[in-house]
Amino acid sequence: MKVFKFGGASVKTAKAVRNVKTILSQSGQEQLFVVISAMGKTTNAMEGIVKALYDKNYTIFDRLVKDRKEFHLEIMLDLFEDQNHSIFNEVNDIFENLLALKSQRLVENYNFQYDQIVSLGEILSTKIIAAYLSICDENVAWMDARTFIRTDDHYRQAEVDWVKTQELLDFELASNNARILITQGFLGHTKEGFTTTLGREGSDFTAGIIAYCTNAESVTIWKDVPGMLNADPKWFENTVKLDKISFKEAIELAYYGASVIHPKTIKPLQNKNIPLLIKSFLDPNSEGSIIQDSTEHDDLIPSFIFKINQVLLSITPKDFSFVVEENLSDIIKKLALSGGHINVMQNSAVSFSVCLDIDNFGLNRLVGMLQDEYEVRYNNNLELVTIRHYDQATIDRVTHGREILMEQKTRQTVRIVMRNLE
Repeated sequence: MKVFKFGGASVKTAKAVRNVKTILSQSGQEQLFVVISAMGKTTNAMEGIVKALYDKNYTIFDRLVKDRKEFHLEIMLDLFEDQNHSIFNEVNDIFENLLALKSQRLVENYNFQYDQIVSLGEILSTKIIAAYLSICDENVAWMDARTFIRTDDHYRQAEVDWVKTQELLDFELASNNARILITQGFLGHTKEGFTTTLGREGSDFTAGIIAYCTNAESVTIWKDVPGMLNADPKWFENTVKLDKISFKEAIELAYYGASVIHPKTIKPLQNKNIPLLIKSFLDPNSEGSIIQDSTEHDDLIPSFIFKINQVLLSITPKDFSFVVEENLSDIIKKLALSGGHINVMQNSAVSFSVCLDIDNFGLNRLVGMLQDEYEVRYNNNLELVTIRHYDQATIDRVTHGREILMEQKTRQTVRIVMRNLE
């Protein structure tokens, strides 16, 4: 068993779907478990549909549903010569049921309804692609992740029940002999049968779950980049492909914000030493990158992770007392309540500084919770760069034209909070 994962960019057009078919056909005769995301920007559109539904803005709701229906229909008309194929009715029924929600009573739990609607993007893409592969004489079966990935009921960020998922997947595979198994990324289900999602970009994680439960030979994530790069080309020129790095290094990079791999994906693969390949669907014969157990290649090339829109808070007790564990416990609890995500922390005798991701609503709420007991100052619109395996030349390169407000160094990593002066 090998596990392949294709993201939205790799299936956004009929031509792209045909390219996926070519990649699968060239994979040999090994059994493939193929995880597929929603097509193109469908997940974003589905999020808009949920919001319009709850806002009772039915004009926008109707327009977004019509747009997604036409988007998928255009792809299907290009893929299927026979417009009487059953897939046309299946897709039409999904959109008719979606439109019918306008006349139904909505549940109060927004996140629950979000998962029931947004998950349709993956259902649509996998049904269409499985149907297309079937008419191409591929030995293919469509599998519903909402029947074998068991989670809790934490909608939009569901946690996997690994034991039950293993049991359910074993049962599904015992009676399925297809060479290519097509399933959805990002989706799961509760014990009551309600659909859940694993968090945005969770399709990579789905591939990791399936690989772990099937003891797969490998996982390949097909991207529009040649492999895992040492920096995001949006922010840095002359990026370099990392040919081989360890699971440990990949976890570090993902934790600090590297966008190529979902952070939760790595750990189940590391636990069973299943290699992860990052390859380009634009150039499928190129080598790509491999993530595996050995650490000997990790420090050959510095890696950069860049974050914008950072907020740096400085928090000082108003009674001039020292910042001790009781203060820190109180501050971090309030940070969690505000919805902020901590990236870097530092403290001195009388001050605690923290760099975090937080929106304006959360920032105002946080300052309100803290201001009775603490003096709170902050800078926003800052940048955070993390450099793995740094040297002074790389630090000078990324801090040119910027004012450094906070810096932390360990033997392997430097993290710098800075303001652009240009």
